[in-house]
Amino acid sequence: MKLENAIRALAGTMILTSLALAHYVSPNWLWLTAFVGANLLQSAFTGFCPAENILRKLGVGGSCCTKV
Repeated sequence: MKLENAIRALAGTMILTSLALAHYVSPNWLWLTAFVGANLLQSAFTGFCPAENILRKLGVGGSCCTKV
């Protein structure tokens, strides 16, 4: 999986998870949704994405066989 796709999948999963938790557990979980959205917005302008660093350390998208 390409790193960009992994980031999108992670962000989508976090948003859907936080929405489900907000619905079933507590509305305070919507803060997680806001955090993910703000992080996506700032990364679009600055190019810095903490999730990218974490996923790289986990080996996502760093294979020698990955096509560029």
